[in-house]
Amino acid sequence: MFSQISTCGLMGIDGFEVSVQTDVSNGMPAFEIVGLPDAAVKEAKERVKAAIKNTGLRFPAKRVIINLAPASQKKGGAGYDLPITVSILAATDQMTVDDADETMFIGELSLDGSINSVDGILPMVIYAYKNGYRNIFVPKDNANEAAVIDGVRIYPAASLREVCDHFTGAARIAEHTVNLKEYFSRSAESLLDFRDVKGHENVKRALEIAAAGNHNVLLIGSPGTGKTMLAQRMPGILPDLTFDESLEVTKIHSIAGVLPKNMPLILNRPFRSPHHTISSAGLSGGGSSPKPGELSLAHNGVLFLDELPEFHRDVLEVLRQPLEDGEVTISRVNSTLTYPCNIMLIASMNPCRCGYLGDRRRQCTCTPKQINNYRRRISGPLLDRIDIQVEVPNVDYDDLTSRAKTESSAEIKKRVNRTRQVQLERYKGMNIYSNSQLTAGMLQKYCALSDEDNEMLKVAFDTLGLSARAHSRILKVARTIADLDGDENINASHIAEAIQYRSLDRKYFE
Repeated sequence: MFSQISTCGLMGIDGFEVSVQTDVSNGMPAFEIVGLPDAAVKEAKERVKAAIKNTGLRFPAKRVIINLAPASQKKGGAGYDLPITVSILAATDQMTVDDADETMFIGELSLDGSINSVDGILPMVIYAYKNGYRNIFVPKDNANEAAVIDGVRIYPAASLREVCDHFTGAARIAEHTVNLKEYFSRSAESLLDFRDVKGHENVKRALEIAAAGNHNVLLIGSPGTGKTMLAQRMPGILPDLTFDESLEVTKIHSIAGVLPKNMPLILNRPFRSPHHTISSAGLSGGGSSPKPGELSLAHNGVLFLDELPEFHRDVLEVLRQPLEDGEVTISRVNSTLTYPCNIMLIASMNPCRCGYLGDRRRQCTCTPKQINNYRRRISGPLLDRIDIQVEVPNVDYDDLTSRAKTESSAEIKKRVNRTRQVQLERYKGMNIYSNSQLTAGMLQKYCALSDEDNEMLKVAFDTLGLSARAHSRILKVARTIADLDGDENINASHIAEAIQYRSLDRKYFE
């Protein structure tokens, strides 16, 4: 007796089809799973046997061979339990699957036959939809996440008994749908507002420029000046996620197993703030079956590294290539996976080890050697990749207690959205969505300078000892400032402001 049931596996952030082929034949009772299963899939044998028995069905006392095709692709996770079980029941004529060529099963089984949630449902459903599958049986806890894809029928199953009753006609499982408009209407409810920040107008201006052009930022200031408070409010002024961006972000969070159960889609741009004790694998992703790290979990959002010099040097160096490429590649013996990480990096640090160098209220206690050692924890190449470096001074008491209304995140966001739209129109069809993505070949066309402005930049370049990368970063920031001001061409004031945001790397890191 033979049967074949379809399911889906994961390779990076994409699904791939897996055919569960079952052969039940006479001979010594045996149960084998082949097709490069990992330990979790091999252990499915015991879960499947117990679930079938405890559901009141019959496990065949024969030779049962399960093949997970394609056999050359490694299979991982417990999501194969349900399709393996359905395949065995179909092969032993205990169940008949209607429209099997359009039906897919995904789910982990408990010993009592209940179906548990699995990670990565969304990319699996996307793959199934693109490849002609229209009926997908998923764990009940994954139903909201799976149902965001229009064009497929999602059947949430709480137990193996429910699946059996559905196909025997005893009790059909109702198709599950979600109201995406309702979820998107709540998208900005939990975001922090710049209205709560007193003073720091120059820093807010720098962060607005960063949001408008998707530039990386370094905030330098004494403890308690508000660096973290400012960074936490960045998602509130970034453009709203498009549906496609939301799907991309949700896929990554789903695969990593950090998607909230009551949230079928990530609606706000991610804000990730890992502790400085994080490992390089935790930041970039890793494991024997590589999972996304903090870099990828912050995709299309903000990665905030508080107390930047406290991170291990090898962890910080991991950032260099992903910041340039917008993706991180993880190589293992069994596979090489690439996860997207188009992020805005916001980092903060103290000016010295004690934190009070240059502070107007407290005296620094560090020796020159300690100051230099502290600053050298950040490499020049990494610093070059940070477009905007800005000091965050202490707030004056009058500003702190002022009752004057400050600008809200919504007001700043309007200007950011307008500026981003200018960039989208300018780079239409080029696969570029912000000024920070401009390549070296595009700078001459889109960041052209007059002879006078070019001379100003040359003086700054020689005086500050800037690198070629820093030069291109200044041009990109100047382009964003011009777009914010509504100017088609970059002028001297835009160049001067952009240079101002680079001067800190020579003030603090000479």
